[in-house]
Amino acid sequence: MSARRTPRRPPVPQGPSPAGFRQGLAFLARRRRVLAGLAAWSAVEAAQTFAAGYALARALDAGFLAGRPGTGLGWLAAAALAVVVGAYGTGRTYRGVAAIVEPFRDALVRRVVDRALVDGDAAAVSRLTHQVEIARDALAGLVMVTRSFVFTAAGALVGLVVLAPVLLAVVVPPLLLGLALFLATLRPLARRQEACLAADEAVAQSLGEVCDGLRDITAGGAERGVRAQTGALVDAGLRTSNALARWSVARVVALAVAGRLPVVPLLAATPWLLDHGVSAGAIVGALAYLTQSLLPALQSLVHGLGTSGSRLVVVVRRLTAPPPPRPAPAPAVDPVPGAPAVELRGVTFGYGEHADPVLHGLDLSLPVGSRLVVVGPSGVGKSTLAALVAGLLRPWSGEVRVGGVDAAAEGAAARRVLIPQEAYVHSGTLGENLRYLREDAGDDEVVAAVRAVGADGLVARLGGLAAAVVPGELSAGERQLVALVRAYLSPAPVALLDEAACHLDPAAEARAERAFAARPGGTVVVVAHRADSARRADRVLVMDGPRTMVGTHRDLLARSQLYRDLMGAAGGDGRDSHPAGPAGDADGVDPVAGPGLAGDRGHVVAHGPVRQVQAPGDLADGGALGGEGQHA
Repeated sequence: MSARRTPRRPPVPQGPSPAGFRQGLAFLARRRRVLAGLAAWSAVEAAQTFAAGYALARALDAGFLAGRPGTGLGWLAAAALAVVVGAYGTGRTYRGVAAIVEPFRDALVRRVVDRALVDGDAAAVSRLTHQVEIARDALAGLVMVTRSFVFTAAGALVGLVVLAPVLLAVVVPPLLLGLALFLATLRPLARRQEACLAADEAVAQSLGEVCDGLRDITAGGAERGVRAQTGALVDAGLRTSNALARWSVARVVALAVAGRLPVVPLLAATPWLLDHGVSAGAIVGALAYLTQSLLPALQSLVHGLGTSGSRLVVVVRRLTAPPPPRPAPAPAVDPVPGAPAVELRGVTFGYGEHADPVLHGLDLSLPVGSRLVVVGPSGVGKSTLAALVAGLLRPWSGEVRVGGVDAAAEGAAARRVLIPQEAYVHSGTLGENLRYLREDAGDDEVVAAVRAVGADGLVARLGGLAAAVVPGELSAGERQLVALVRAYLSPAPVALLDEAACHLDPAAEARAERAFAARPGGTVVVVAHRADSARRADRVLVMDGPRTMVGTHRDLLARSQLYRDLMGAAGGDGRDSHPAGPAGDADGVDPVAGPGLAGDRGHVVAHGPVRQVQAPGDLADGGALGGEGQHA
């Protein structure tokens, strides 16, 4: 079975939720006093709109056209004063807008953070850094332009009625037609906007995964496939952006109909209006209302509501929508009676479509209660084997079974527990950390597990099971002890220790391995960090690329040159201390000094089939001999 990842597709956009509108109305209802103050200052701002046309009409009719320039100048001065008053009102509206927008933003931030912590929202970064700010800015713009249009239109229409009611019949029909066209585009715009946001989330999540797995992608030669998958998401984002841009044309048409078309019938009807008692000043005032007040307000409304409004509806719906229901925990799968604890049948696996396989046709069978130690050069695939047994990876071909059940089957995770090299410890009490995989464990059981693994010194230092744990204050070895006790308490019969004691001293490591080996009915697989682990095992698996060998410690010393090199022993007993051969030997490894020489921990560096350069500092002792991460 291929391990290639299927490209993520953005979710299909949906329409705005009625529940979202109800939540928005409830949010505004709780701020009625703020809205009342905002409306009052907006009414003050609308005074300049009314004066812009009415004062101009009076300046012409009662002033300049009547031969009284002083009166005309007085009306123009009144219009200028109204502009100053309106500007003051506009300035006061920003405080009310902030009183609505900032609590709204804070509520969205809390929602996103809670969902990310509780539900493991993979798109939380895009939501928090991008979409919340979109919602904040969109709401502020929407409140400002909607408020401005409503009061500007009210001031202009009142002015037209005062000047000559018949002007409404000429101006209002094309205005309403343009607004209707604009409102008809809002739903398609919202769908395209949501598609853009979904594409943005998919790209952000994909790039996060690529950055995290960059080392494995490069090592496995999967650059071409990853580039194609990521490029497909970027192309999808481009298509959604283009579709959104095309719908922007409809907004331009609606704006032209609502804002510019009314001028045409007004000018065409001017002779008729003059014949029916409408003054020249009233016509000029109506023209000022259309071009100086309504048209700018319409432009702000169309661009603000068409962009900010649709973005706000979509973003808020996505941020406040409940997370998808979690699947019910899969029931534990009963093992097949008499089946091996762990079994691999012809397993082949590699990283990347065109990469050489890390495991090739591997067969392995572990009886219940056995202890296997996996050894081999750094990067040869030991951690990959552990991940396959844990069900974290799927083989290209072959079968991986735990207790006779496929390792990837539902509920199979209850049959094994994996302790990685870098242990996870969360905030809370020490007891909560230790009971993470078994919440019903009693204090006596926890204390017994602590003693068995050898973590009693750590428990005493922290102050008991009720002591608060600060993960950053624990050393790497102490975090490993917490993880080992946690796994020991787990009901899973198969324990996978992937260099899980590499930060412990040899005595502590030996005690932890013996504790897992002594678990009733338990089976333990140890990815070895030290040679002594192999000496304690029932069986040892020596990995060297496609070449593998299984046997006891003494048997492998006699049969495998690579194993003797790994043990640092040429004589066969594994206790001599000297280099084991020249660089570039037939087994493809460069052995280092065995136990007894300064700085030696029995590490080796592969120079042949792996071709992996190890950086200084990979090892716990800070050496430059290379180390194995979570994926070999």
